[in-house]
Amino acid sequence: MLIARHNEILELARRDGRVSVDDLAQRFSVTPQTIRKDLNELCDRRLLARTHGGALLSSGIENVGYEARRVISGTQKVQIGQRVAELIPDNASLFLNIGTTTEAVAQALLQHRGLMVITNNINVAGIMRGYTHIEVVMAGGILRHSDGGIVGEAAVDFMGQFKADFAIVGASAIDPDGSLLDYDYREVRVTQTILQNARQKILVADSTKFERSAPVRIGQLSEVDVFVTDECPSQRILKLAREADVEVIETSKNEPASGTPDD
Repeated sequence: MLIARHNEILELARRDGRVSVDDLAQRFSVTPQTIRKDLNELCDRRLLARTHGGALLSSGIENVGYEARRVISGTQKVQIGQRVAELIPDNASLFLNIGTTTEAVAQALLQHRGLMVITNNINVAGIMRGYTHIEVVMAGGILRHSDGGIVGEAAVDFMGQFKADFAIVGASAIDPDGSLLDYDYREVRVTQTILQNARQKILVADSTKFERSAPVRIGQLSEVDVFVTDECPSQRILKLAREADVEVIETSKNEPASGTPDD
């Protein structure tokens, strides 16, 4: 049985996506050691996933709430968006899929001219609405109320009508073997179609995606051309990227990562 404090910790994790040892110790007026013991027990039950200084909601089958995802690594997502915008020239066509990181990219692209942005993300359309120098093309389909994503076969068919210069896509998790993962198979079908119909493929994902898991496979890291992240903590992923000739850009280092083999 979970004690009352454990249940409250889980509720906080569901609301915010992650919890920290220091904040919880102060909230419950207990020692950090007590909180670490709580988190370890919750992680043993696969309810949370341990991170440095805290824990993430263990969402192997269900994503963190949309507002929480916007807050998690918010600064890092802004930096990723700005770096990706540097890769996109004016007068280009591009796909942007569902996700808070792709929304950061949309925000960073607002000063570009002559763009055609094809998206199944209502939030991207909202960010770019009113910028008449950017043409926004919205997919039709089923509206996912949780985050404003458009999914389903109609969206898949719509995306298949285009051949864009760039695909900028996010993922909910990155597996140690390089698999790109998400939670909703309907969303994954749209993303796969986007990747199939772009000349250059850019993956955007912050470093917390290495700490998460999800049940539906989008594809492999080797299938993209560029991976932009704040930091890649996995030498195995860097090695896989190098072997597949995928450029890894870590914004925390402000330069492409070369990677070194695992021991």
